Amino acid sequence: MLPWHHRDPFDRLLVAQEMCEDMTLISRDRVLTGYPTPVLW
Repeated sequence: MLPWHHRDPFDRLLVAQEMCEDMTLISRDRVLTGYPTPVLW
């Protein structure tokens, strides 16, 4: 289960998919950096 750093369900879905697929998320949303995933931008 993901921590509630971000309240937008679509963004949480993107983070979950990125974690499962071992990808890098590309976004300007700084809240996403609270998750243990690589964010580029």
